[in-house]
Amino acid sequence: MENKILKWMVDYFCVSVFVEICSVAQNNVLFIIVDDLKPAIGSFKDKLAVTPNIDKLASKSFVFENAFVQQALCAPSRNSLLTSRRPDSLRLYDFHSYWRTTVGNYTTLPQHFKENGYHTHSIGKVFHPGITSNFSDDFPYSWSQRPFHPKSEIYKNAKLCQNEDGSLGANLICPVIVNFQPFGTLPDIESLHEALHFLKKKNNKTIPYFLAVGFQKPHIPFKFPREYLDLYPLENIPLPQNRWRPATLPEVAWNPWVDIRTRDDMKDLNIPFPYGPISDDALKKIIQCYYASTSYIDYLIGQLLEAVDNNTIIVFVGDHGWSLGEHGELAKYSNFEEATRVPLLIHVPNLTKNKKKITKLVELVDIFPTLVDLTQISKPLSLCPVDNESTALCSEGRSLASAMWGNASKGKSAVFSQYPRPGPYPELNSDKPILKNISIMGYSMTTRRYRYTEWVGFNTSTFNISWNKCYGKELYDHSIDPGENMNLAGRPELHEIQKNLRKKLILGWRHV
Repeated sequence: MENKILKWMVDYFCVSVFVEICSVAQNNVLFIIVDDLKPAIGSFKDKLAVTPNIDKLASKSFVFENAFVQQALCAPSRNSLLTSRRPDSLRLYDFHSYWRTTVGNYTTLPQHFKENGYHTHSIGKVFHPGITSNFSDDFPYSWSQRPFHPKSEIYKNAKLCQNEDGSLGANLICPVIVNFQPFGTLPDIESLHEALHFLKKKNNKTIPYFLAVGFQKPHIPFKFPREYLDLYPLENIPLPQNRWRPATLPEVAWNPWVDIRTRDDMKDLNIPFPYGPISDDALKKIIQCYYASTSYIDYLIGQLLEAVDNNTIIVFVGDHGWSLGEHGELAKYSNFEEATRVPLLIHVPNLTKNKKKITKLVELVDIFPTLVDLTQISKPLSLCPVDNESTALCSEGRSLASAMWGNASKGKSAVFSQYPRPGPYPELNSDKPILKNISIMGYSMTTRRYRYTEWVGFNTSTFNISWNKCYGKELYDHSIDPGENMNLAGRPELHEIQKNLRKKLILGWRHV
């Protein structure tokens, strides 16, 4: 106990010095969240990516190279990040419930800033829209003014994508001429203009702001200005070497990417359900459009960053990753690292004048307590109680401030993700099962060397986990298999390693 108290005192002292160095005035906060963005960014060693503006931000930020989401699906991931509570605490694994009415009146990240003197505003996709944020983006709890949504987003899935024969479809691949789109614009362009308008009014004001800007691309459909295709000639697009389903992958772990198959242009390919495969030519076009969409967002982010003053903490993050053919999969909806690992950058004024790489394992639930410590708007967040009954302000993450300051501690020894399934075999609703249909939960733990996953029975009435009812296990050794291509679960020579990893997985995040 004395060691824990001493560590807390040291960390708190570091944070206090941290904030004193950063600025005298209260820092503004710009929170940028990008939909479906994996680390397909130049500063994350992706040689294909053309992302000069994000790279420029990275050059003066803390770059967290091993940041993981808690579930690779938009609503659960965003609500987990913004409340610093994990999916099992929110009891949210789909798009169909609002945590304040079903579990507890938990405080959110922007709400905490609002309650401590900040003007908070949401632009674009920050919370997932719909019932999961009470059809209001959690207004007025989290935001000082009504959240902004682009008027053109109602056309995001409309039949506006041009086919080769001149007809229009609701396609996956949809490069467009912007002037010919409804209202002559695209949703992310509208969000940028709203953000620039907000910053023009709020910069140099005495009341600090917390501005959250959510960009929709590279989320499907890949609707973006067609000129960004020029950055990625199709003949230069590489295919992943591991683009086939691993023979030892449990069937329950497979993500059949149904939302890809149902797009008009993909239907014409007659891709066999559930395992495919998709043709190399089609996969190349998907990869090309994912990267083109990312470069489009990079350009908008560059314009946004030019309007930010020097007193602003900037957080840049993806809400989850996206598979681009690795293991024969597309989209998210899995526990593979392609779906769970995301880019995370934190820029702190006057402190990160140069790039500072952090290789420690971190989770998106860590962002909330980190921003509290960096701004010192309140005392540090306490750890949430085990019973999950309290609605008091707390965190199920761990502040990254001491790691940013240079504390020599090793950090977390493991990070945790999970994904639900309706049954042991791929079904049409395997990707996005609604709560009542979930019967299996895949609990996944990544350590510095391994990823270990068990797909176990899950009761959505009691929310009890049946660890003894197992439908599949996965074990990957990243030291010899960074691509997670060879499932080693069940190997007799790894029995003790798997046994210890299983024990750690069951104990959970509180014990790492």
